[in-house]
Amino acid sequence: MKRPVLSLSRTAGRLTAGARLLPAFLIAGGQRCGTTSLYRALARHPLLLKPVLHKGVHYFDVAYWRGLAWYRAHFPLRAGAALLAHRYGGRALAFESSPYYLFHPTAGERIAADLPGVKLIVLVRDPVERARSAHAHELARGYEREPLFERAVELEQARLAGAEELLRGSPHARHHSHRHHAYLARGRYADQLDRLEPLFGRDRILVLDSHRFFTDPEHVHDRVLEFLGVPHLGYPVFERHNGRPRPRPLPGELERALREHFEPYDARLVRWLDEEPSWRR
Repeated sequence: MKRPVLSLSRTAGRLTAGARLLPAFLIAGGQRCGTTSLYRALARHPLLLKPVLHKGVHYFDVAYWRGLAWYRAHFPLRAGAALLAHRYGGRALAFESSPYYLFHPTAGERIAADLPGVKLIVLVRDPVERARSAHAHELARGYEREPLFERAVELEQARLAGAEELLRGSPHARHHSHRHHAYLARGRYADQLDRLEPLFGRDRILVLDSHRFFTDPEHVHDRVLEFLGVPHLGYPVFERHNGRPRPRPLPGELERALREHFEPYDARLVRWLDEEPSWRR
């Protein structure tokens, strides 16, 4: 039943696309950094309107060939947003969360072209822990067949060879390993943020430490609402979603090597977070 219902809903959305909102902000990543938890917390605010069907539309990374009308069909109607704005005394904003946007080589350029003025929210996490969590996640979903994290890290460079060139070549292009096996590359957050900065400007990108979000969610929630210019209407119930059991400890030599690998990238995050990343303190 689910597929026919989704198909009917998307058809109706395309027919009314001109009357629908486009997102005012995106949770753009990173993967396994708490994006689902933040998305669900923000979706409880009456002026923050999630997609009609599901959390991540993935238009700007893997579905760009479908066109902007297809994308707009996923979002609420402007008439309903106007009613909410009148009721709550603030502008209603549509948004979505697709954590591949941060890492995909052309997603930022596509977003900047199609959503002028859009704001981006990015969450970052200890990159070693993120890599291990991503490996466990992809393994559980069947996208990874190498059970040993250490071996998956060794394979990464060869798996990702030529991926960016392929993805830049066509809006139809997909690369399985770029999306599912980039354990170290996705944790080099500073490179990805530096790619976005010329497109959006520093003031339209909010970077959050996910550890701060989980330990002090009210403070982070307030920062997000201030960044978006949305009135504070109380706090939601903050919950952790998509968590996985902590993997076994890494061999000391491997952990030291990974920490050294990420150190220069982590140091460059200070200017984005306005403080040291939590995992460096």
